[in-house]
Amino acid sequence: MDKIKIQQHDFDLSVEVALAKNNDSNIGASVSFIGFVRDLENTPITKMTLEHYPKMTEKALISIANQAHKRWKIGNITIIHRVGDLQSNDQIVLVVTSSKHRKSAFESCEFIMDYLKTQAPFWKKEYGKNSSKWVESKATDQNKSNRW
Repeated sequence: MDKIKIQQHDFDLSVEVALAKNNDSNIGASVSFIGFVRDLENTPITKMTLEHYPKMTEKALISIANQAHKRWKIGNITIIHRVGDLQSNDQIVLVVTSSKHRKSAFESCEFIMDYLKTQAPFWKKEYGKNSSKWVESKATDQNKSNRW
């Protein structure tokens, strides 16, 4: 069973990978991705705020997971995306995919992240020492998503 969560509190990678595998002896590979709050182009980030519309965002994440299941033979998917105020180096997002073979696990994890960046309704505001700005979507993210 997939785990799709939008939450304020942090997550533990080892716990989430174990839960996703669920002692399934058919799982031969698990791939995880963690995104972090990071500085951008020599601009220190003091804080990031992530906002969302709860029902709309959850629906989008479920749709992305369902698309991944249709494209690859994979087991459980975990998507955890944090919201609220995050500090530099905090974990933002976790994606865990698993399958019998590594290729499906790698590809499906990358697909989910590409789609999260372009299809999931999250809004990010970055705060620097003396300024703040809303993060706009990037053409490079859309190009990565379009290749699928």
